[in-house]
Amino acid sequence: MSRILSIDYGKKRTGIAVTDPLQIIATALKTVETKTFFEFLDNYLKNEVVEEIVIGHPKHTNNKDADIMSEIRQFAKKINNKYPEIKTAFYDERYTSKMAASVMYQAGYKKKDRRKKENLDKISAAILLQDYLEYKQNNEKIVEKQWKNG
Repeated sequence: MSRILSIDYGKKRTGIAVTDPLQIIATALKTVETKTFFEFLDNYLKNEVVEEIVIGHPKHTNNKDADIMSEIRQFAKKINNKYPEIKTAFYDERYTSKMAASVMYQAGYKKKDRRKKENLDKISAAILLQDYLEYKQNNEKIVEKQWKNG
């Protein structure tokens, strides 16, 4: 099987997480400088098959897009143009940074490691991806149930 990759996009750094080949568990993979993302992805795709890329969709609490969303849409368009065989999806990333900070604290990260933005970015990407996997699984069950009853 192939993997699903998630991106927590930032102007300077981009957090990346990936599923296992069975698409059950999301794992924080790496944080790269955003300007080197495509170089990283080219190298990653030489060894791994990725069927979908989930891109964090930052929203405010009032459900309006964050200002950076126009930049993220351009970034997604570059991904679609360069890798047309890989599906892309946007997924709400609200509160992933807060949850990542909490996870790092609960996991016993030292204070200096919790302050490193690159750790927060890749863990945020993993939280985003795990939430997406759960959403996807629940919606497939609903569709399957409706199909069986229909």
